[in-house]
Amino acid sequence: MRFATFTYNDRTRVGEIIEDRVYMTSELEPMSYMVRRGLIPNRRNESLALADVRLEAPLRPGKIIAIGKNYAEHAKETGSDLPKAPIIFAKFPSAIIATGEAITWSSSICNEVDWEGELAVIIGRRARNVSEDDALKHVFGYTIANDVSARDLQIKTDAQWTRGKSLDTFCPLGPWLVTADEIPDPQNLTVKTSVNGKLMQNGKTSDMIFPVKTLISYCSRMFTLEPGDIIITGTPDGVGLGMKPPTYLKDGDVVEIEISSIGKLSNPCKVTE
Repeated sequence: MRFATFTYNDRTRVGEIIEDRVYMTSELEPMSYMVRRGLIPNRRNESLALADVRLEAPLRPGKIIAIGKNYAEHAKETGSDLPKAPIIFAKFPSAIIATGEAITWSSSICNEVDWEGELAVIIGRRARNVSEDDALKHVFGYTIANDVSARDLQIKTDAQWTRGKSLDTFCPLGPWLVTADEIPDPQNLTVKTSVNGKLMQNGKTSDMIFPVKTLISYCSRMFTLEPGDIIITGTPDGVGLGMKPPTYLKDGDVVEIEISSIGKLSNPCKVTE
């Protein structure tokens, strides 16, 4: 099933996406409530054309746990050694925006803004010290994330990555949530990122160094994963930093990330003074 958070006539609620329509559901609480309770709401007969509603970010997580350099070719294009264990960092939930909203940054703060198309895993059951064999049982569903990164802050200015990856609008998320039963094998997906219609990233989740079940198990050994937390699982090669010369986003650019079995996340870019 595909569940979206949408707004229509100034009212925001959860709906089920079927083809080009969004169906009302029995759930009146936000998506995060639904995920925390493990609820699958009943679909009602009433529906709206998808084109007539505004899609919001699917949910607001308690934590965004991000994984660095989880594809070998991406590690190589950034001049890094392959990690021996998952590289964990955080993005602030305040960075989340929905599909269609603008990725925005001030030229007085950063000028080397990059794209990173990623599979996002939404935790559905509390996880602490879970095994790899049991890890996927703790997944509620999946969505798409763009781990937008200010490379000048991340690499040239700061000694760690939080600021360069957590500026407001630097975590587009969506367009909706796909329940785990629809994606029995998260290592069998394609991840494609385009900028202004030009294909930049064309990866497969089977190329992850640490697959989803390993990431969940590993993270759960370090800290508790709560329902509604999100793990963004790393990006394939093809980021702007890895190009020769490096290429970064500009005002007016449009970034589109498409993951098979999920959908497409699309965001324009806006630069302010």
